[in-house]
Amino acid sequence: MHIPVNGPDPVPQRIDRLALRGRPGDPAIVDRAGTLDYAAFDRAVGALATALLDHAVAGDRIACWLPKTRMACLLPLACARAGLVHVPVNPLLKRAQVAHILSDSGAVLCISQAARLATLEPGDAAGATMIAEEAVPMDRTPMAASTRDADPHVLAQILYTSGSTGRPKGVMLSHANLWLGAVSVAHYLGLAADDRVLALLPLSFDYGQNQLLGAWAAGACVHPLDYLTAGDAVKAVARHGITTLAGVPPLWVQLAEAKWPADGAPTLRRITNTGGRLSVPLVRRLRALFPTARLFSMYGLTEAFRSTYLDPPLIDEHPESIGTAIPFAEVLVVAPDGRIADDGEAGELVHAGPLVAQGYWQDAARTAERFRPAPAGSVLGGTAVWSGDTVMRDAAGLLRFVGRDDEMIKSAGNRISPTEVEEAAVAAGAAEAVALGVADERLGQSVLLIARGDGDGAALLAAMKRDLPNFMVPARILWLDDLPRNANGKLDRAALKKEHAA
Repeated sequence: MHIPVNGPDPVPQRIDRLALRGRPGDPAIVDRAGTLDYAAFDRAVGALATALLDHAVAGDRIACWLPKTRMACLLPLACARAGLVHVPVNPLLKRAQVAHILSDSGAVLCISQAARLATLEPGDAAGATMIAEEAVPMDRTPMAASTRDADPHVLAQILYTSGSTGRPKGVMLSHANLWLGAVSVAHYLGLAADDRVLALLPLSFDYGQNQLLGAWAAGACVHPLDYLTAGDAVKAVARHGITTLAGVPPLWVQLAEAKWPADGAPTLRRITNTGGRLSVPLVRRLRALFPTARLFSMYGLTEAFRSTYLDPPLIDEHPESIGTAIPFAEVLVVAPDGRIADDGEAGELVHAGPLVAQGYWQDAARTAERFRPAPAGSVLGGTAVWSGDTVMRDAAGLLRFVGRDDEMIKSAGNRISPTEVEEAAVAAGAAEAVALGVADERLGQSVLLIARGDGDGAALLAAMKRDLPNFMVPARILWLDDLPRNANGKLDRAALKKEHAA
């Protein structure tokens, strides 16, 4: 287990106890409804837990289909306190996707907004009671927090993937998974009680939720924001003196293109990225835009939450790296023959340790595909997540993301990483780019590059011919005014492939 000297406490607890981590009087959450200090926050979690038990018994699933309202922020801890299983539903999902999650999870209660609930049709609720958030009583007698010795390995949450490549599947997360993830991230980010975290990412996204849990693990304050434009985030950073900002690459592109004050964002202490690798030009732009903020480049997957981070002092020299294992994680690079790959040799990223989820909800077949025994070289052993992502480790132990096996382009016998093609395109002037493989009778597949920006197509192609080997140069470049994004804000490769590369 990777635990640094003087590292975080590895003993997990039930996640409702995160409401007890801050000092009474210190703010835990600031939103449109006002401010809750940690004492009021704990009482609100307890009151909501009591109210939930009007509709459910221990072990029942409770769905939350809400934007970043106060109730959406409280529900992860309130469900935990009541012994229930939280099922967050992305507010961007529509009727058919929501109906699938309600049915698949067997939720007995769905808390949403009246307008959203009105979009569901008879039968969509799958037996769940539907309640608008304003109808949930918050004046109930607060339930006390769980005890320190309560079992932390029971199911706490079912987190559904975005479903861009098929129907969403539910990842089962225990209290231990969530607690250790929160403590680990709070530790290596160096979060403290005086930090103010702007929560931009969806709360149904693993890191979106960790914005809350990690902040509360440190006794810090969360400012949830449902933004319409990047400018809304810029204003919120200045208005609230935000110290911590998390994003995924497409969001960082938008923020880098936004108009910031002349002095940038002097209160920012750290900015963090996961959900895809930042291009080298974007790293350089963010470093110039926020010169006093520490930039954390990270890699994660829903099935294990987070695997790696790059220590910020290394970002300028190694902007393409995803770093090394986070606390409580063991990360290995496994060659196709099952041995631990050598330095400089590509292999599959395999994650072992207590952050590994409990599998997929009611899906033994897909669980067996992804959750398998750790390789022989593992120190921790047990069940590991085999990510399907190809990475490479250098002599210093730093990892570099190469690509997903199911996204690799096979052309004339060559395996091409879309990431490398995309980074070359961005370096040559594209604002964003997605590389896809399209059928080619002669080559097997050729490279289609879909780009956004004001660049010159001929100049872009010339630069890529200069910087890339011939087999990686796109056969065709398609310029679009905008690129589609999935419910978690990532570029939607599946939608682009369906429309342009089928």
